[in-house]
Amino acid sequence: MTAPKIRVEEIELYERDVVLRLPFRFGVVTLREAPQAFARIRVSDEAGHSGWGMSAEVLAPKWFDKNEALTNEENFDQLRTALSLSRDAFLAVGTTTAYGLPVACHHEHVLAARLRGMNSLVATYGPALLNRAVLDALCGIHNMSFYRAIQTNLPGIDLSMTSDLAGLDLTRFLGNLAPSKSVHARHTVGMIDPLTAADQLAADRVDDGLPETLEEIVTAYGHRYFKVKVGGDLRADIDRLSAVADVLDRQAGDYRLSLDGNEQYEDAAGVLELLDEMDATPALDKFRTAILFVEQPIKRATALNEDVTPIAARYPVIIDESDGNFDAFPTARMRGYRGVSSKTCKGFYKSILNTARCQVWTDEEQGTDKAELGPYFMSAEDLTIQGGVGLQQDLALINLLGLEHVERNGHHYVHGMTGAGAPAGEQKAFADAHPGLYRHENGETFVNIEDGKLDLSSLDGIGFATGTEPDWNSMREMDLTVKDFT
Repeated sequence: MTAPKIRVEEIELYERDVVLRLPFRFGVVTLREAPQAFARIRVSDEAGHSGWGMSAEVLAPKWFDKNEALTNEENFDQLRTALSLSRDAFLAVGTTTAYGLPVACHHEHVLAARLRGMNSLVATYGPALLNRAVLDALCGIHNMSFYRAIQTNLPGIDLSMTSDLAGLDLTRFLGNLAPSKSVHARHTVGMIDPLTAADQLAADRVDDGLPETLEEIVTAYGHRYFKVKVGGDLRADIDRLSAVADVLDRQAGDYRLSLDGNEQYEDAAGVLELLDEMDATPALDKFRTAILFVEQPIKRATALNEDVTPIAARYPVIIDESDGNFDAFPTARMRGYRGVSSKTCKGFYKSILNTARCQVWTDEEQGTDKAELGPYFMSAEDLTIQGGVGLQQDLALINLLGLEHVERNGHHYVHGMTGAGAPAGEQKAFADAHPGLYRHENGETFVNIEDGKLDLSSLDGIGFATGTEPDWNSMREMDLTVKDFT
């Protein structure tokens, strides 16, 4: 179809606080609370139709920028500034396609962010959030679901940002994308998470009716997919992995897992040392055979300069934090990486085009020595995403891309939608709109995981997997002051 031309007329940005029921340690920060950003955007088309769209995303500290000199609040302000800059840019573009919006202002926006001391990963947070709300509005105007919108290329996706895909039949690729009805939830085991009852002091128990230890989580949700973090301390990592393996070996049946290096290594040699020690540890025999891939083990400053082929010969390696622009994945490919993460906070258009790259590159290498390393692939990752619009849009994206499991445990660290600040009426509205994805108990709504899976059957509705709206009156307006971090 011919993509309609639209204009962004209004952009409203709000926040609401998310409070964790359990602290979560990742990288250099222990997270206990963070705001969630909400975008509400009105677009109009050339036929005179107008509609509002929405999106949501947590403002996560110490992931987009891991500079320890910055406080968590400064990290939040970086992301607010990225949103403020992209808001102004989107309003100034004028009439274009939905995909034309980010293309038109991408380079200038990234440069504007860089001049204020922000890296490209921080910069892309802004348009990533706004793009989803724009497409939600456009889907509403055309009475179309997200799935159908992408399959028919309603937003007008093109290859202008991915010249390496010049020979791709984009219409055919998009038209062949097909969603499923469910996906496995891959539970992340954090560095300080209690594994068994013996690991947790009575005073540390939350006792709010939700599982707390890894043993309880496996029993309650039936997970078969896991993500296990390592910290870069060889002896501590082996001891921790052995303890995790003990629980999974006993309770999780034929489980699978990803190993998250979390940028804890300076080079490939350090990762290989960990893998060698794991090979030499009998307690990790089953655990090792369950590893699907290793995620971003090397610090982003050097990750794309380092040849990871020796690691990839044992387990596929993906980039995550290094994926700051459209060129990152092709660069990573040359260094031996086989995959890249999909996260709506990095941009759903990039996930779609990176999926196309995976297909094209895998086909290109058929019959060559590189094919022995396995196909190129996307991995669905997101630790902090909360129930409601943010969760639903991320799930709809990875579902359309055909991914079979997704990192998903923001629901574990937060007490349902209550912990994310949603009023009772909003919670009930989302539970009613998505009865399989959520369960509603005693006036509260929780993400529903049964047999380790999430029910996605309700996401194929009008709009970008929304179904209902949050309570905008329960939020505060975002401070859009542009700040400098140089």
